Amino acid sequence: MPTVVLMDVSLSMTRPVSLDGSEEFQRKNLAVHGLNMLFEHMASNYRMEFTSLMAFSSLWELLVPFTRDYNALQEALSTLEDYDKTCIEAALHGVSNVVQQEWGTTCSCQMVLVTDGSLGIGKGSLRHSLKTMKQRGDDKKFPLPFPFPTKVYIMCVASAEELQMTDAMDNLEELLRLSGGDGQIFTMEGPLCMKNVQAMFGRLIDYAYSPFHAVLHCGNLSSDVQVFPRPEPIVVDEEVDPMPRTVSTDLEIVGFIEIGDISSPPAVSRHLVLPIAVNKEVDEVGTGATDELEDEPSASQMAGKNPNFCVLLHGSLKVEGMVALVQLGPEWYGILYSQADSKKKSNLMMSLFEPGPEPLPWLGKISYLGPISEAAENPYGEDDSKSPFPVQPHIKRSYAQNITVWIKASGLQTDVQKILRNARKLPDKTQTFYKELNRLRKAALAFGFWELLKGVADLLERECTMLPDSAHPDAAFQLSHAAQQLKLASTGDSQYAAFDHNIAPMHTDFSS
Repeated sequence: MPTVVLMDVSLSMTRPVSLDGSEEFQRKNLAVHGLNMLFEHMASNYRMEFTSLMAFSSLWELLVPFTRDYNALQEALSTLEDYDKTCIEAALHGVSNVVQQEWGTTCSCQMVLVTDGSLGIGKGSLRHSLKTMKQRGDDKKFPLPFPFPTKVYIMCVASAEELQMTDAMDNLEELLRLSGGDGQIFTMEGPLCMKNVQAMFGRLIDYAYSPFHAVLHCGNLSSDVQVFPRPEPIVVDEEVDPMPRTVSTDLEIVGFIEIGDISSPPAVSRHLVLPIAVNKEVDEVGTGATDELEDEPSASQMAGKNPNFCVLLHGSLKVEGMVALVQLGPEWYGILYSQADSKKKSNLMMSLFEPGPEPLPWLGKISYLGPISEAAENPYGEDDSKSPFPVQPHIKRSYAQNITVWIKASGLQTDVQKILRNARKLPDKTQTFYKELNRLRKAALAFGFWELLKGVADLLERECTMLPDSAHPDAAFQLSHAAQQLKLASTGDSQYAAFDHNIAPMHTDFSS
């Protein structure tokens, strides 16, 4: 996910920090040193990440728009100027505008706020903004929470004790809570120095920017891979005691499925799968041997000549038009597939499904899938003219049945009139009459519409009294029987008001 670095360039960042046996540094110099360390790490391990650099004091400025050029970001850090007082609210409005213009409101974003913990003075300070945020109109709303998913990391070039001497820590914690609480505040441990600021940014890297390395297995073949971006833990809501589920570092391919069968499945997240070049001979060469290796191929060139299972898998999936089903953990699955960026370039991607034994209903339970060779006959047919998917469920889906819906009064009136029309044609329409009667009865019981049952019973009794002399004798018996059963059901008695119970026609000795 993209990252916005928000650098505080107010006057408070120019406060000197005396280091033993060396020249004086400003807090801004420590912050720049820490950010350079972060950018160097991202250039090596997060080259695909987009990062932006903004500076703020009472106003904000976009120094570097979203880019993958980390040299440009480091050059911008070396030319920072000093400005006036701190105004974090204005900077947050700037972050919101920049991210929405570039990525919209659906893309998750990370924000790294680098400051010394000074909240500003008077109007525009964080302290003033938090106190007045509930007294504003919609046109002057506080920018948090952002309209897009965000993780906020606050890097304080100050110790926790220094922040706790004032209300700075409480206000920063409130700022983190307003952003959604998905982030952390980092402070310096020990005196303000280069070593400790490196340790602080090192904790940020371990927490949010450490690459996810895994081993991809398929039978006897395996390959070291990096999954980018790092998969986030998932909490399953249906569990009694929900625990975060994390992707295993051992990814096991359990089978292959045609793209047409997998269709376009719902995914929790999508990731690039990149092979990691492991060249022990080059890694073990010491610094004294650099002159001897000048004419020899580089590590990346040598790795490109070595066979790699990840490259083989990518090419096979692309040519065969299939996806690989991969197990991420206990009862958690995903798929590996080839996705084309252009006509000439494609990438190996991995989509993560919702945890569970049956993430895609049309495939059934994943544990029930097996190789075609074990089937009694080819499920795809001899000429691939059919498919075993979707798997038909044992229980009929509710949305596949004819459900009685009474959104408008006209719908209910139509169903009642249908029963009365069939009642006047008894006994010829006996089966249709009871079918419609039972459908209305079940709907009324499901909705708790007891009065409808009693009302229809009264209508049937009225129809019974209005039968002409030429009517069949069986009609009167059937109408009286149906009316009596509906009245019993309207009482709510479990014996007669059971949902699964059907009113059966009354057996008589009359012949048509």
